[in-house]
Amino acid sequence: MNEELEVLLKDMKNQKEVKRNDLTFYEGDLWGQHVVAVVSGVGKVNAASCTQILASEFNVKSLINIGVAGGVSKDIYPGDIVIGDTYVQHDVDASVFGDKIGQIPRMDVYDFKADEKLLNLAKDAAKNVPEVKTYVGRIVSGDQFIADSNKVKLLDEEFNAKAVEMESAAIAQVAYINKIPFVIIRSISDNANNGAHMDYKEFIPVGVKNSTSILKSMFENM
Repeated sequence: MNEELEVLLKDMKNQKEVKRNDLTFYEGDLWGQHVVAVVSGVGKVNAASCTQILASEFNVKSLINIGVAGGVSKDIYPGDIVIGDTYVQHDVDASVFGDKIGQIPRMDVYDFKADEKLLNLAKDAAKNVPEVKTYVGRIVSGDQFIADSNKVKLLDEEFNAKAVEMESAAIAQVAYINKIPFVIIRSISDNANNGAHMDYKEFIPVGVKNSTSILKSMFENM
């Protein structure tokens, strides 16, 4: 989100702007690490395109993505954090060929797995923010805004997902193809599976604070 980027840019030193396509990338030093920060845009294609630019033009050595998601598991509420350990595109359906729903045809994996080192770093960082409830599990993505409780229940049953949004699995796929270690962290804004909602304007500062606090702790301990 732009709000998250603003927090990062406030603390980023030696900033340099680089424009590619319709995106602005910010390269600089942040919390002890040399980074490239960017807002990918909404949806799987935008996220994938942005990730490929990071891989091809900036030659990033690892990738950490933060953002917002809807909760899927009933025990997850607005303000909580989900750290993804696996990622699946829930709107991919080639079951007519015998594939599982979510399986991308001709890919050698069903789900894309977070890098173990980065995943453990994120989990350790979450312990430094004890006031925030943090969960680890599958994040599913699709080019749909999911607000239907029946659909959310289906995602829970079919994929055992913790959270749903529109970018993570595409980012994960591109990172996997390029052999870039990655992990993705999501702040939960609502949960149609348990009826929990928070006014979006009220949620934004909470979500930004929680995700950037974990990111800062990760950077400081790399």
